[in-house]
Amino acid sequence: MIYLDYTSTTPVRDEVLESFIKTTKNFWGNPSSIHKLGLISENLLTMARGQMKDLIDAKNYEVIFTGSATEASNLAIKGICFQNATRGKHIITTLVEHPSVFNTFKQLESEGYEVTFLQVDKDGRINVEDLEKSLRDDTILVSIMYVNNEIGTIMPIEEIGEILSKFPKIAYHVDIVQALGRLPVRLADMQIDLATLSAHKIYGLKGSGALFIKKGLMLKPQQIGGSQEFNLRAGTVDVPSCVALAKAMRLIIEDIDENYKYVKRLNIQLRKILSNYQQIVINSPIENCSPFIINCSLRGIKSETFVHAFEKSKIYFSTKSACSSKKNEPSRILRAIGLDEELSTNEIRFSLSHLTTSQEIITFENTLQEVIKELK
Repeated sequence: MIYLDYTSTTPVRDEVLESFIKTTKNFWGNPSSIHKLGLISENLLTMARGQMKDLIDAKNYEVIFTGSATEASNLAIKGICFQNATRGKHIITTLVEHPSVFNTFKQLESEGYEVTFLQVDKDGRINVEDLEKSLRDDTILVSIMYVNNEIGTIMPIEEIGEILSKFPKIAYHVDIVQALGRLPVRLADMQIDLATLSAHKIYGLKGSGALFIKKGLMLKPQQIGGSQEFNLRAGTVDVPSCVALAKAMRLIIEDIDENYKYVKRLNIQLRKILSNYQQIVINSPIENCSPFIINCSLRGIKSETFVHAFEKSKIYFSTKSACSSKKNEPSRILRAIGLDEELSTNEIRFSLSHLTTSQEIITFENTLQEVIKELK
């Protein structure tokens, strides 16, 4: 099997799974209980939070454990909006956000919030001047992803942080899901107020995510019940998953420089192969782009047909973002960068990993030659 869909999800590391199993078997007390078993579990949570904060320069933040990055983004966005609704209802994002952010903004727009959806250029990046011009006295939130999950574009996160540092009443939320463990993430240096992440994108467990919140920032909770997670996310905390998430973060960040250089070489290798075919248009930009993602469009070939042709050889990649891949409609992101309907609809995405080998890319190339001949 050749797996080229690491942006959709990653396999769980053995060490991460082992930590989850060990914690599940030996430390199963409720962290909210005041007896010894509960206190042990609570201490494990505190240690996990501390490790995660140290890894991304987030000492002045709280860590809220969630069931996914989607839940974390909903808590961040709605939490800020509902907490500050009396001060203002203007919020800003981009046309190319992940559905968990974009659709949340669309819902808020239907409920009376005024949303500015920033345009992007042909490479999928916003112009920071457009952002600056959009800021108003009643602006309460800006939410912009670090790395686009579909085409890999890297947004000017630090520049945006510099601009927003002059507006302390505006909260700055960043989806770091596709950046974590691949690009440097330093929340304090980037002047980010809220950041969301997902475990299963960094070789951790599905059903596990987190929201980093700058201390002192007030959110309105979206899940009501007990006082868990600093009164922001009610429900008994899944301690084993939290411990496993901290472990996954540590392992992926330890090797970040080496993995980046290695995947960059694979990216160049794969781009050269893809550029040999007139039926394939590479959409991911060369500059300001994560090497872990290569997005393409097909001319005269249906993307589903293309994907299934490779599946026969046990080579797997996506038609588009996993959250949208079963929708047979043009990509919102590709439309935003100016592609026509055919190219926006017939989209494929390859995503690489430190687990990908050069030989796998060569095998893909050989299969690609056969598939193109067959589909002609």
